[in-house]
Amino acid sequence: MNILILCYEYPPLGGGGSRVVAGLARALAEAGHAVTIYTSRMPGLPAEAFDGAVRVRRVRTWRRRADRSNAPELLVYAAAMLVAVLRDRPDRAADLAHVHFLLPDGLVAWLMRRLTGLRFIATAHGSDVPGYNPHRFRLAHRLLAPLWRRIVASADRVVCASMGLRDSIVRAAPEAAPVVIPNGLDEARFSPDQPRRLALLSVTRLFERKGLHHLLDAAAGLRRPVPIDIVGAGPQRAALEAQAARLGLPVTFHGWLDNDDQKLRDLLEKTAIFVLPSSAENFPVSLLEAMAAGMAIVTTADTGCAEVVGDAALLVPSGDVPALGAALDRLIGDPALRARLGARARRHFERAFTWTTVAATHERLYRQVLAERAKPADA
Repeated sequence: MNILILCYEYPPLGGGGSRVVAGLARALAEAGHAVTIYTSRMPGLPAEAFDGAVRVRRVRTWRRRADRSNAPELLVYAAAMLVAVLRDRPDRAADLAHVHFLLPDGLVAWLMRRLTGLRFIATAHGSDVPGYNPHRFRLAHRLLAPLWRRIVASADRVVCASMGLRDSIVRAAPEAAPVVIPNGLDEARFSPDQPRRLALLSVTRLFERKGLHHLLDAAAGLRRPVPIDIVGAGPQRAALEAQAARLGLPVTFHGWLDNDDQKLRDLLEKTAIFVLPSSAENFPVSLLEAMAAGMAIVTTADTGCAEVVGDAALLVPSGDVPALGAALDRLIGDPALRARLGARARRHFERAFTWTTVAATHERLYRQVLAERAKPADA
């Protein structure tokens, strides 16, 4: 198949969503498909390059940060991308178009469908779904709700990574029937057998819903204090740094690290405990990375995190600081439990979340959609 992908983020730009898109694109290319992706360009990045066998076309936009975009930047991206694809018409050579993020890339695909007849599959990643994250893009979702529903209705399929996000989509568009396909990760990316230091690690964007302020409150009450490493950038960093200083906690803020940074790999492979105390998640890639690295994990029971880890982690209610502290105390004081959970996490990852497995599921969906398109109208 010749597959066209649109996504406003692709490594080295973006967070977990961009890593998902890159992993899927590379796996599809390795399976023999021709894959071209259109994405954002920033200074220092070439207009065209190859990521392995994946052809990457970058369109210049107003994006100013590698780790995230704001709403005005996303609107500029949509306009620039529409101009680029109308100029290049990559859809003419493609058997199938797959767009990631209902906004802004779904908007580009919807306009292309109206202008050129383009048909597409769309994957939702979380922040592009109304109500999923009430602290970000709330006004944009409110203003664009009718258009968002049209985008969902115009896609041949809407894909999402978790049942929780599926339910959010259906609440916003009751006629939708999203397909759930989990995210994946390269099974050779991390070694699960490295010696580990007793410390806590969290890798996430620094937004309020990620719950890192709860992690710091819980850490302040631990029976045995341990170092804490936080990787990520975002608007909460200053508040978290002030909170850590006020509580006297041994916290290192590493800022945003590229997914290929050796420091990030070392932290995942050589730290004992991974913590993600989010109050809202779709299918966080950081949890896949922690499982692949064989870490003992603590995360939230009432979010998409629980779908990712299954029984391979300690689960606590989001926002429950005493429960979070108790789970951390339990792991810190029990090396045998840490080892069992880490080994279980790696096995769970290998069974369900390698890119070989996830890409094959996408291929079956692509073939199903193409077969439906080939049927006569009265069939």
